[in-house]
Amino acid sequence: MVASEDAAAGSRRRPRGLFVGLCTLDVIQLVDRVPGSNEKLTAHEQVVAAGGPAANAAVAFAHLGGAATLLTAIGCHPLGTAVVADLDRLGVTVVDLAADSVEPPAVSSVLVTASSGDRAVASTNATAYRLAPPDDLDTLVTDCDIVEFDGHHPELAVAAARAARAAGRRTVLDGGSWKAGTERLLAWIDVAVCSADFRPPATDIPTAASASTPTDTLRFLRDHGVGWSAVSRGGQPIVWAGPDSGGTVAVPEVGVADTLGAGDVLHGALAHHLAVRDDLTSRGFAEALRGAASVASRACAAFGTRAWMRGG
Repeated sequence: MVASEDAAAGSRRRPRGLFVGLCTLDVIQLVDRVPGSNEKLTAHEQVVAAGGPAANAAVAFAHLGGAATLLTAIGCHPLGTAVVADLDRLGVTVVDLAADSVEPPAVSSVLVTASSGDRAVASTNATAYRLAPPDDLDTLVTDCDIVEFDGHHPELAVAAARAARAAGRRTVLDGGSWKAGTERLLAWIDVAVCSADFRPPATDIPTAASASTPTDTLRFLRDHGVGWSAVSRGGQPIVWAGPDSGGTVAVPEVGVADTLGAGDVLHGALAHHLAVRDDLTSRGFAEALRGAASVASRACAAFGTRAWMRGG
C-alpha cells in the first residue's frame, strides 16, 4: 500500500489545490514589546502582504510547486487590488466572490515581539461578507486534487466541502480556532489539523486547570466523522490519530523569530503532500505531517510571512 502511494506521488502531474476561506491585508510590525495604553513605539521592521489562513496556505502550496486557487472575498478597493497583485506574483489564482465591493478588505494589524516571535493580532476577519457559492463551484472543485478550508465564510465552506465529497476530492480543515459553523463543516472533512487553541464546545471546559487536551480534540473529531486528525502545539510534537492508529510527529527545533502564519504554512505544505497520495495510510499521514512540520518550522525562523520562501 505504501509502495503504491510512493509510485502515485512520483507519477502524478503538478498537484492542484483549492483553498476556501479568509484573505486579509496583513500589516506586520517587529517590535521589542507590545505597547501599553496611550503609548507609541518605533518598529524595527515591517511587512505588508496578503494574509489570512487560506491565503497563506495557498501561497505555501504554490511555492512548493502546486497550482493553487484561492476562493475568497477581497473586493476592488485599492487595498484589495494590492492584495490580489501580491497573490498573483506568488502564483496563486484568486477567485474573488466580492470583486465588485468597493469596501476595503479585512486588515490584520500584527505586532511580533522580537525576543520571542510571539504575535498579537487584531482583525475584522470575514465579518464583512456572507458569501454565496459561485455558479461554477462544482467545476472549481473537480479541477483540483484537494480542497482546504480555514473555517471562515461558513456557508461557502460547507457548500464547497459537500461538492468535494461528491466529487471524491480530499478535504482538509485548518482548525486554528473553533468558529460558528465549524460543526456543520466537520461532516464533510477527511483530514483536520487543529491548533491547541481549537476548543470544540464539548471539550471547552472554562476552568484553566481543566483545559481540553489533544486527546479530547482528536476524540471529538473522530466522533464527528473525521477520519484523520492531528493537533499542532507549536514546538511540541504533533499528536495525530487515524482510523486504526495514532502517534506523534516531532517538530524540528529552530530559532524562532516569528510564529505568525506558521500554522497556515503547515496546512499549505500538508495539502501539497496529501494531494499526491491516493490511498492514505498511517505511515503516509505521519510522513506528510513530518514534511509539513519541517516547512512550517522553517517559516518560524524568519520575520514575516514571506522570508522563509527566499531560500527555495
